[in-house]
Amino acid sequence: MRHGTRGFVVWWVMLAVLLTGCASLPRDPGGTLERIRSTGVLRVGASPSEGFVTIEGGTVTGPEADLATAFADSLGATVEWHPGGEAELVAAMEDGRLDLMVAGLTDETPWADQVSLTRPWTTSEGRRTKHVLAVPLGENATLVALETFLDSRTS
Repeated sequence: MRHGTRGFVVWWVMLAVLLTGCASLPRDPGGTLERIRSTGVLRVGASPSEGFVTIEGGTVTGPEADLATAFADSLGATVEWHPGGEAELVAAMEDGRLDLMVAGLTDETPWADQVSLTRPWTTSEGRRTKHVLAVPLGENATLVALETFLDSRTS
């Protein structure tokens, strides 16, 4: 094999390896999005927040509950609700027991180091307060799917 041909083959092999490695990005190290799609269940932690999440008698309602339900629908899943306090829900997300958290969170939440936050899905108080949703830290495919869903609702 001539030197020029060998270089050409090496270049194509490197390109194929590079493209193969990038084909499945973004990834969920914990397999969250794949599990949601395969089981048909989106496990959502919900904490009461006036104007965003209401929990009465085990029923979760409000704008963020509606978003969670519509997101689940977009994935061919149903919501399994897990009401609780924010600290309890964050711990459950860290342990891989929850896929999404709705709690009237803002982009200034103290939980930002323990969960991944979406871009703001709405604003309040004269557009100063930016409201976000949370998914498990590092579950980037889930975060991208959720943000794509949120973007489609505001377009």
